[in-house]
Amino acid sequence: MTESPCIEIEGLTRTFSHRIFLARRPITGTIALDHVNLIVEYGEVHGLLGPNGAGKTTLCKILATILLPTAGTVTVCGSDVVTDPRAVRRRIGIVLGGDRGLYGRLTARQNLRHWGALYGLHGTALRSRIDELTERFGLTTRQHDRVETFSRGMKQRVHLARGLIADPELLLLDEPTDGLDPVAATEFRALVGQLRAEGRTILLTTHNMAEAEQVCDRVSFIDNGTILDADPATLSALVSRYERIDALGVTEPTRARVSTIAGVERVEDLPDGYVRFHATDRPAATAVLRALVDAEVTRIRNSEPSLEEIYLHLMGGQRGMRVD
Repeated sequence: MTESPCIEIEGLTRTFSHRIFLARRPITGTIALDHVNLIVEYGEVHGLLGPNGAGKTTLCKILATILLPTAGTVTVCGSDVVTDPRAVRRRIGIVLGGDRGLYGRLTARQNLRHWGALYGLHGTALRSRIDELTERFGLTTRQHDRVETFSRGMKQRVHLARGLIADPELLLLDEPTDGLDPVAATEFRALVGQLRAEGRTILLTTHNMAEAEQVCDRVSFIDNGTILDADPATLSALVSRYERIDALGVTEPTRARVSTIAGVERVEDLPDGYVRFHATDRPAATAVLRALVDAEVTRIRNSEPSLEEIYLHLMGGQRGMRVD
Protein backbone atom coordinates (compact mmCIF):
# COMPACT_ATOMS: atom_id res chain seq x y z
CA MET A 1 0.00 0.00 0.00
CA THR A 2 1.37 3.41 -1.00
CA GLU A 3 1.90 5.87 1.84
CA SER A 4 -0.22 9.00 1.58
CA PRO A 5 1.54 12.37 1.26
CA CYS A 6 2.47 14.35 4.35
CA ILE A 7 0.36 17.28 3.10
CA GLU A 8 -2.51 16.79 0.67
CA ILE A 9 -4.59 19.82 -0.31
CA GLU A 10 -7.42 19.66 -2.81
CA GLY A 11 -9.64 22.54 -3.87
CA LEU A 12 -8.76 24.63 -0.82
CA THR A 13 -10.64 27.92 -0.68
CA ARG A 14 -10.59 30.47 2.12
CA THR A 15 -12.76 33.59 2.05
CA PHE A 16 -12.71 36.38 4.62
CA SER A 17 -16.09 38.08 5.04
CA HIS A 18 -16.58 41.78 5.75
CA ARG A 19 -19.86 43.43 6.74
CA ILE A 20 -20.37 47.04 5.72
CA PHE A 21 -20.75 49.01 8.97
CA LEU A 22 -24.11 50.78 9.48
CA ALA A 23 -25.22 50.00 5.97
CA ARG A 24 -27.93 47.71 4.65
CA ARG A 25 -25.62 45.96 2.27
CA PRO A 26 -24.68 42.30 1.99
CA ILE A 27 -21.52 40.85 3.42
CA THR A 28 -18.62 41.15 1.02
CA GLY A 29 -15.87 38.55 0.78
CA THR A 30 -12.16 38.67 0.08
CA ILE A 31 -10.72 35.49 -1.40
CA ALA A 32 -7.38 34.68 0.20
CA LEU A 33 -7.05 31.19 -1.28
CA ASP A 34 -9.00 29.99 -4.29
CA HIS A 35 -9.09 26.27 -5.12
CA VAL A 36 -5.48 25.59 -4.17
CA ASN A 37 -4.10 22.10 -4.84
CA LEU A 38 -0.81 21.00 -3.30
CA ILE A 39 0.98 17.78 -2.34
CA VAL A 40 4.08 17.60 -0.14
CA GLU A 41 5.68 14.19 0.33
CA TYR A 42 7.27 12.93 3.55
CA GLY A 43 10.92 13.97 3.85
CA GLU A 44 10.52 16.82 1.36
CA VAL A 45 11.51 20.44 1.94
CA HIS A 46 8.91 22.34 -0.03
CA GLY A 47 9.07 26.08 -0.62
CA LEU A 48 5.88 28.10 -1.04
CA LEU A 49 6.88 31.28 -2.84
CA GLY A 50 5.02 34.46 -3.56
CA PRO A 51 5.09 38.20 -2.85
CA ASN A 52 3.66 39.60 0.36
CA GLY A 53 -0.09 39.25 0.37
CA ALA A 54 -0.20 36.13 -1.81
CA GLY A 55 -1.88 34.03 0.90
CA LYS A 56 1.09 32.05 2.19
CA THR A 57 0.41 32.74 5.86
CA THR A 58 -3.28 31.96 5.43
CA LEU A 59 -2.34 28.56 4.04
CA CYS A 60 0.01 27.90 6.97
CA LYS A 61 -2.69 28.84 9.46
CA ILE A 62 -5.08 26.36 7.87
CA LEU A 63 -2.45 23.60 7.97
CA ALA A 64 -1.88 24.44 11.66
CA THR A 65 -5.68 24.31 12.33
CA ILE A 66 -5.72 27.98 13.36
CA LEU A 67 -8.10 28.81 10.49
CA LEU A 68 -10.79 26.64 8.93
CA PRO A 69 -11.12 26.20 5.17
CA THR A 70 -14.15 27.74 3.50
CA ALA A 71 -14.16 24.86 1.04
CA GLY A 72 -11.94 21.97 -0.06
CA THR A 73 -10.05 19.31 1.88
CA VAL A 74 -6.74 19.51 3.74
CA THR A 75 -5.01 16.44 5.15
CA VAL A 76 -1.87 16.62 7.28
CA CYS A 77 -0.01 13.43 8.23
CA GLY A 78 -3.11 11.44 7.38
CA SER A 79 -5.51 13.53 9.50
CA ASP A 80 -8.12 16.02 8.30
CA VAL A 81 -7.60 19.55 9.67
CA VAL A 82 -11.36 20.00 10.14
CA THR A 83 -12.55 16.66 11.49
CA ASP A 84 -9.45 15.71 13.50
CA PRO A 85 -7.52 18.89 14.37
CA ARG A 86 -6.05 17.46 17.61
CA ALA A 87 -4.30 14.71 15.69
CA VAL A 88 -2.87 17.30 13.31
CA ARG A 89 -1.57 19.52 16.13
CA ARG A 90 0.27 16.62 17.75
CA ARG A 91 2.28 16.01 14.59
CA ILE A 92 3.28 19.51 13.51
CA GLY A 93 5.61 22.25 14.69
CA ILE A 94 5.32 25.93 13.74
CA VAL A 95 8.09 28.51 13.34
CA LEU A 96 7.00 32.09 12.69
CA GLY A 97 9.02 35.08 11.55
CA GLY A 98 9.56 38.08 13.79
CA ASP A 99 8.42 38.09 17.42
CA ARG A 100 5.17 36.20 16.92
CA GLY A 101 4.68 33.22 19.22
CA LEU A 102 7.28 34.05 21.87
CA TYR A 103 6.79 35.57 25.32
CA GLY A 104 9.40 38.28 25.73
CA ARG A 105 9.25 38.46 29.53
CA LEU A 106 9.90 34.74 29.87
CA THR A 107 13.34 33.19 29.49
CA ALA A 108 14.17 30.96 26.57
CA ARG A 109 13.87 27.91 28.79
CA GLN A 110 10.52 29.06 30.20
CA ASN A 111 9.19 29.56 26.68
CA LEU A 112 10.22 26.03 25.73
CA ARG A 113 8.77 24.62 28.95
CA HIS A 114 5.47 26.36 28.25
CA TRP A 115 5.18 25.08 24.69
CA GLY A 116 6.33 21.60 25.69
CA ALA A 117 3.57 21.43 28.31
CA LEU A 118 1.01 22.37 25.65
CA TYR A 119 2.15 19.28 23.73
CA GLY A 120 1.73 17.13 26.84
CA LEU A 121 5.42 16.89 27.78
CA HIS A 122 6.29 17.01 31.48
CA GLY A 123 8.96 16.11 34.02
CA THR A 124 12.19 14.44 33.02
CA ALA A 125 11.16 13.99 29.38
CA LEU A 126 10.52 17.73 28.96
CA ARG A 127 13.71 18.76 30.77
CA SER A 128 15.80 16.41 28.65
CA ARG A 129 14.19 17.68 25.46
CA ILE A 130 14.84 21.31 26.41
CA ASP A 131 18.45 20.52 27.29
CA GLU A 132 18.91 18.85 23.91
CA LEU A 133 17.40 21.72 21.94
CA THR A 134 19.13 24.56 23.78
CA GLU A 135 22.47 22.85 23.18
CA ARG A 136 21.71 22.13 19.55
CA PHE A 137 20.72 25.71 18.74
CA GLY A 138 23.41 27.47 20.75
CA LEU A 139 21.08 28.69 23.49
CA THR A 140 22.69 27.03 26.50
CA THR A 141 24.48 30.12 27.83
CA ARG A 142 21.40 32.32 27.27
CA GLN A 143 18.63 29.91 28.23
CA HIS A 144 17.91 31.72 31.52
CA ASP A 145 17.79 35.18 29.93
CA ARG A 146 14.56 36.89 28.98
CA VAL A 147 13.75 36.54 25.29
CA GLU A 148 13.06 40.29 25.03
CA THR A 149 16.82 40.83 25.45
CA PHE A 150 17.68 38.61 22.47
CA SER A 151 18.63 39.71 18.97
CA ARG A 152 16.28 38.72 16.15
CA GLY A 153 18.66 35.93 15.17
CA MET A 154 18.63 34.50 18.71
CA LYS A 155 14.86 34.78 18.83
CA GLN A 156 14.64 32.72 15.67
CA ARG A 157 16.78 30.05 17.31
CA VAL A 158 14.24 29.93 20.14
CA HIS A 159 11.46 29.78 17.53
CA LEU A 160 13.08 26.79 15.86
CA ALA A 161 13.66 25.03 19.19
CA ARG A 162 10.05 25.68 20.10
CA GLY A 163 8.86 24.26 16.78
CA LEU A 164 10.81 21.05 17.42
CA ILE A 165 9.89 20.64 21.09
CA ALA A 166 7.50 17.75 20.39
CA ASP A 167 9.70 16.18 17.66
CA PRO A 168 7.07 16.85 14.94
CA GLU A 169 6.77 15.01 11.65
CA LEU A 170 6.00 18.24 9.81
CA LEU A 171 7.60 21.63 10.43
CA LEU A 172 5.87 24.77 9.12
CA LEU A 173 8.31 27.65 8.63
CA ASP A 174 6.40 30.85 7.87
CA GLU A 175 8.80 33.57 6.65
CA PRO A 176 11.41 32.39 9.19
CA THR A 177 14.13 34.82 8.10
CA ASP A 178 11.87 37.86 7.83
CA GLY A 179 13.67 40.85 9.36
CA LEU A 180 16.93 39.01 10.04
CA ASP A 181 20.27 40.53 9.07
CA PRO A 182 22.21 38.61 6.36
CA VAL A 183 24.46 36.81 8.84
CA ALA A 184 21.60 35.66 11.06
CA ALA A 185 19.56 34.62 8.00
CA THR A 186 22.47 32.54 6.69
CA GLU A 187 22.90 30.86 10.07
CA PHE A 188 19.19 30.09 10.24
CA ARG A 189 19.22 28.55 6.75
CA ALA A 190 22.14 26.38 7.82
CA LEU A 191 20.07 25.10 10.73
CA VAL A 192 17.20 24.36 8.35
CA GLY A 193 19.68 22.52 6.15
CA GLN A 194 20.55 20.29 9.09
CA LEU A 195 16.87 19.46 9.58
CA ARG A 196 16.62 18.72 5.87
CA ALA A 197 19.53 16.28 6.17
CA GLU A 198 17.63 14.50 8.94
CA GLY A 199 14.82 13.80 6.50
CA ARG A 200 12.22 15.99 8.18
CA THR A 201 9.27 17.25 6.18
CA ILE A 202 9.30 21.04 5.97
CA LEU A 203 6.99 23.57 4.36
CA LEU A 204 8.82 26.90 4.01
CA THR A 205 7.00 30.06 2.99
CA THR A 206 9.20 32.85 1.70
CA HIS A 207 9.56 35.60 -0.88
CA ASN A 208 13.33 35.14 -0.95
CA MET A 209 14.55 33.36 -4.08
CA ALA A 210 18.02 32.59 -2.67
CA GLU A 211 16.48 31.05 0.41
CA ALA A 212 14.33 28.71 -1.65
CA GLU A 213 17.21 27.70 -3.92
CA GLN A 214 19.45 26.93 -0.95
CA VAL A 215 17.22 24.72 1.18
CA CYS A 216 14.26 23.46 -0.88
CA ASP A 217 13.81 20.25 -2.87
CA ARG A 218 10.80 21.64 -4.70
CA VAL A 219 8.99 24.96 -4.78
CA SER A 220 5.54 26.24 -5.68
CA PHE A 221 4.37 29.65 -6.75
CA ILE A 222 0.89 30.53 -5.52
CA ASP A 223 -1.59 32.86 -7.18
CA ASN A 224 -5.40 32.77 -7.22
CA GLY A 225 -5.55 29.02 -6.76
CA THR A 226 -2.91 28.26 -9.36
CA ILE A 227 0.06 26.24 -8.14
CA LEU A 228 3.18 26.00 -10.28
CA ASP A 229 5.70 23.43 -9.02
CA ALA A 230 9.39 23.61 -9.85
CA ASP A 231 12.72 22.37 -8.57
CA PRO A 232 15.48 24.90 -7.76
CA ALA A 233 17.20 24.30 -11.10
CA THR A 234 14.01 25.23 -12.93
CA LEU A 235 13.77 28.37 -10.81
CA SER A 236 17.28 29.37 -11.83
CA ALA A 237 16.35 28.91 -15.48
CA LEU A 238 13.26 31.06 -15.01
CA VAL A 239 15.33 33.80 -13.39
CA SER A 240 17.92 33.82 -16.17
CA ARG A 241 15.19 33.96 -18.81
CA TYR A 242 14.26 37.50 -17.81
CA GLU A 243 17.13 39.96 -17.59
CA ARG A 244 17.44 43.63 -16.79
CA ILE A 245 20.06 45.86 -18.38
CA ASP A 246 20.65 49.28 -16.80
CA ALA A 247 22.56 52.02 -18.64
CA LEU A 248 23.60 55.57 -17.75
CA GLY A 249 23.94 58.34 -20.33
CA VAL A 250 21.51 56.91 -22.88
CA THR A 251 20.46 59.46 -25.47
CA GLU A 252 16.86 59.61 -26.62
CA PRO A 253 17.68 58.26 -30.12
CA THR A 254 19.57 55.32 -28.58
CA ARG A 255 16.74 54.67 -26.12
CA ALA A 256 14.20 54.67 -28.94
CA ARG A 257 16.32 52.35 -31.06
CA VAL A 258 17.01 49.84 -28.26
CA SER A 259 13.37 49.77 -27.16
CA THR A 260 12.39 48.39 -30.59
CA ILE A 261 14.64 45.32 -30.27
CA ALA A 262 12.63 42.10 -30.29
CA GLY A 263 12.29 40.79 -26.75
CA VAL A 264 12.51 44.17 -25.00
CA GLU A 265 9.16 44.29 -23.27
CA ARG A 266 9.48 47.65 -21.51
CA VAL A 267 11.82 50.50 -20.60
CA GLU A 268 11.81 52.45 -17.33
CA ASP A 269 13.69 55.32 -15.74
CA LEU A 270 15.36 54.58 -12.41
CA PRO A 271 15.77 57.10 -9.57
CA ASP A 272 19.58 57.06 -9.89
CA GLY A 273 19.46 58.26 -13.51
CA TYR A 274 19.90 54.86 -15.16
CA VAL A 275 17.55 53.60 -17.86
CA ARG A 276 16.41 49.99 -17.38
CA PHE A 277 15.66 47.73 -20.36
CA HIS A 278 13.63 44.63 -19.50
CA ALA A 279 14.50 41.68 -21.76
CA THR A 280 12.38 38.54 -21.93
CA ASP A 281 15.20 36.19 -22.93
CA ARG A 282 18.98 35.90 -23.21
CA PRO A 283 19.22 36.72 -26.97
CA ALA A 284 17.26 39.93 -26.40
CA ALA A 285 19.55 40.90 -23.51
CA THR A 286 22.61 40.26 -25.68
CA ALA A 287 21.16 42.41 -28.45
CA VAL A 288 20.50 45.24 -25.97
CA LEU A 289 24.06 45.12 -24.67
CA ARG A 290 25.49 45.14 -28.20
CA ALA A 291 23.33 48.13 -29.21
CA LEU A 292 24.35 50.09 -26.12
CA VAL A 293 28.05 49.40 -26.68
CA ASP A 294 27.71 50.39 -30.36
CA ALA A 295 26.16 53.66 -29.15
CA GLU A 296 29.25 54.21 -26.97
CA VAL A 297 27.33 53.85 -23.70
CA THR A 298 30.01 52.80 -21.20
CA ARG A 299 28.19 52.66 -17.87
CA ILE A 300 26.16 49.47 -18.06
CA ARG A 301 25.07 46.94 -15.45
CA ASN A 302 22.78 43.95 -15.53
CA SER A 303 20.88 42.12 -12.84
CA GLU A 304 18.42 39.32 -12.28
CA PRO A 305 14.74 40.15 -11.77
CA SER A 306 13.21 40.00 -8.33
CA LEU A 307 10.92 37.19 -7.29
CA GLU A 308 7.97 39.54 -7.64
CA GLU A 309 8.86 40.16 -11.30
CA ILE A 310 9.26 36.43 -12.00
CA TYR A 311 5.98 35.86 -10.19
CA LEU A 312 4.19 38.34 -12.42
CA HIS A 313 5.76 36.85 -15.56
CA LEU A 314 4.69 33.32 -14.61
CA MET A 315 1.30 33.94 -13.07
CA GLY A 316 0.15 36.82 -15.23
CA GLY A 317 -0.16 39.30 -12.38
CA GLN A 318 -2.51 39.40 -9.45
CA ARG A 319 -6.14 39.40 -10.44
CA GLY A 320 -7.55 40.64 -7.20
CA MET A 321 -6.89 41.69 -3.64
CA ARG A 322 -4.93 39.14 -1.63
CA VAL A 323 -4.69 38.60 2.09
CA ASP A 324 -1.76 37.13 3.98
